[in-house]
Order: sequence, then structure tokens, then C-alpha cells
Amino acid sequence: MENSNIPQPEKILYTGKTHTTGGREGASRSSDDNLNVKLTSPGSSRPGTNPEQLFAAGWSACFIGAMGIAAGKMNIKLPAETAVDTEVDLAVTAGEYSLQARLNISLPGLEPEVAKTIAAEAHKTCPYSKATRGNINVEITIL
Repeated sequence: MENSNIPQPEKILYTGKTHTTGGREGASRSSDDNLNVKLTSPGSSRPGTNPEQLFAAGWSACFIGAMGIAAGKMNIKLPAETAVDTEVDLAVTAGEYSLQARLNISLPGLEPEVAKTIAAEAHKTCPYSKATRGNINVEITIL
């Protein structure tokens, strides 16, 4: 492993497997073929998605799950219209490529303070948030 200071998992719940060729101008598919996408660079006129969009989609989905767990611990049901609009920027920082992100959270019908508490707890527990914590700038906004 890359960092021996990181605790090893007790149990693996799932392993996502993909095969990617051609980098940003290629294709990627999952081992179960449920994901099968053409890849393209951001701003390209070619059809396809890019890694930043895929990362944003994965983080959004995971974050909603984490908010559901946080809300459940508070005996609150997430609104059916719960949504997370995630923006992932490909940037240049100190001459090197980097990422930064904004998670714009919609929890309609919940009091603003309750929504903030749920989002803050989700940001502590979401695996994507944990993976990026301290590595990229992340802004969380309650809409």
C-alpha cells in the first residue's frame, strides 16, 4: 500500500472495476458492463464524458447516501427531492494540475440549520469527502 499509516479495512464491501483505454480521449467500461462510456477532454466538441464529470456524479451519489445516514440518526427522513449539484474544477495550482469542488445541496422543506447539520455530518462520513479532505478545496453550500 502507498501509505502504511492508513488503517487497513476490516471488510471490503464492494470493489468497482473498470477498464480504461486512451486516457481522456478513450473509453471506459466496468467489469459488469453497466458503465460503458466514451471519454473526452473537458470543452471538447466530441461526444463523451470526462473524468471530472464522472467524479462529480460519484461524489454526489455517495454524499446523498451519507446524508441519508446522518438524517436517519436524527430521526429525520430526507426529502424525496433531495439533490446535490456537484461542480469539479480541473485547475492549475502552482503550475500543476489540480482539482477543486463545490457541492450545492438541496434539502427542500428542512430548516436551514437542520440541513446544515445533515450536510456537515455527511461531509465527515462520505468516503469521497474523506478521500479529498485536506487535498483539494471543497465548498459546501445549502441551497
